[in-house]
Parts: sequence; C-alpha cells; structure tokens
Amino acid sequence: MDCISISEAKYISGYRIWLRFNTGEAGEVDLEDLVFANKAAEQLRDTARFADFHLDSWPTLVWDCGFDVAPESLYQRAVEKHRNESRVA
Repeated sequence: MDCISISEAKYISGYRIWLRFNTGEAGEVDLEDLVFANKAAEQLRDTARFADFHLDSWPTLVWDCGFDVAPESLYQRAVEKHRNESRVA
C-alpha cells in the first residue's frame, strides 16, 4: 500500500475516534495527548468542538480551527500499536 488514508471516522467520546483506513483495517485512537500538547488544538480541549471534525479531500482528519492529524500517524496509533501489543500478550 503506497499511501494510507482514512475512509471513515466516527466520534466515540472524550478525545477518542474510531477510524477505518483504506487498508480495510480499523481501530480507535485517543488524541488527548495531541490536543493538550499543541497550541493549534487549544480550541479542541472542549470535547464538543473536538467531536466536530471532518475528512478533507486527502482524506485527513481535520477541524475548522486548522488542526489536523496525518492518516499515517493515526494508522500507527490505531492499527500498528494494537498489532504490536497483541504480539507481546
């Protein structure tokens, strides 16, 4: 697979989002650490605003305040991390 993209995204709660990727794989991510570490995401500390995201034309997860998270980063958090944890268990 050359390029990871997001095919579907659904808000769960708090700072968690469920994602499906163009690989067919899916998983949840918790983005609280990114929201509180980045000044550009300051508005998203209000979970109602955090929940108001969309997929842009790439498709990348974006918010109207200008904050976005690359699909590759989300894939690593949702899919690869889970795979690695499963191998250790």
